[in-house]
Order: sequence, then structure tokens, then C-alpha cells
Amino acid sequence: MIKWKDEYSIGVDRIDDEHKQLVKIANKAYEVLNNDFYTDKYDKIVEILKELEDYTVFHFNDEEDYMQQVGYKKFFSHKIEHEEFIQKIKNVDLNKMDYNQDKYLLEIVNFIVDWLVKHILEKDKLIISEE
Repeated sequence: MIKWKDEYSIGVDRIDDEHKQLVKIANKAYEVLNNDFYTDKYDKIVEILKELEDYTVFHFNDEEDYMQQVGYKKFFSHKIEHEEFIQKIKNVDLNKMDYNQDKYLLEIVNFIVDWLVKHILEKDKLIISEE
């Protein structure tokens, strides 16, 4: 589970709000992982992956528009990281995942949390520092 911390804020309200929504999606995946009442989590995992992909595409487009508006110099390398994240989500093997749902869901949660926190702190904060 991940909790939003003030240090994750980059100072642009709409981008910060979108990051908070990504944290909510990660937490939703974590809740499914830890819910013992779901004997089969496949449909929930597919739903979360779809929500994550859709929202991430929306957020990355918005963030990239902002980067272009402010003339961010590292736009293209930043965009490549965004594209790699989306590909990672799209490339989840749902057939393999079905046989060990908790393992895959934990990997997804860890990937989202690790990537999101690292990306915000190490990459997104640079957008503001160059304004």
C-alpha cells in the first residue's frame, strides 16, 4: 500500500491530482491482492490493468502537454519512459497471470509503486526545476 506524501507533489495541481489517482489505482490493486474473499481475482486484475492503462495514457498525455507548454528540455527522454511504462502494462501475460494471480498482482503493485515514486521524485520534479 502506498500513501501520498507531500514530497511527491511537483507543485502543479492537475499533475499532482493525476498522480494521486495513480496511487489510488495502485492501492486498489493492493486491496484486491489482500482480499481473501476473492477466490479468483482474474477479472479484478484485468479491470485494474485496464483502468491503469487508460488513466496512465490520459495522465501521460496531459503531463507531456504541460512539458511542451513550459519548454521542458528533456521532453523526449521523459516521453520514452512513459511509453515504456504503458508497454509494460500492455504486455502483462494474462494467461500466465491466471495460474498464479497473487504473485502477478504483487509484481504489478510493486512495479506501479516503485516506478511511480521513482519517476515522480527523479523525473517529474525536474520539469518544475527547469521552468
